[in-house]
Amino acid sequence: MSRVILSAGLRDDFDRIFDFLFDYVPEHAALHIEAIIGALDVLAISPLIGRPAALGQRELIISHGASGYLALYRFDPAQDTVFVLAVRSQRERDYKRPT
Repeated sequence: MSRVILSAGLRDDFDRIFDFLFDYVPEHAALHIEAIIGALDVLAISPLIGRPAALGQRELIISHGASGYLALYRFDPAQDTVFVLAVRSQRERDYKRPT
């Protein structure tokens, strides 16, 4: 199994997503965050499951309800480690911080 490391910046992503959801569906906001975190577990077993993205990175598609989320990550096979860099809603245009 690969090691999965979440970047410090993910907290900002989760806060942004939670705040948005809390405005519209407060009873489900925490469940969405839990679902995203749970979906990242697959990267420990299948680090190459995500689609290729720019700069050797990959994107994991996380389905949830009518839409979903994207997790940007990089897999380092030499270290057998996945570095999760950012998370965003599929409806957002870009990741909100430099990756």
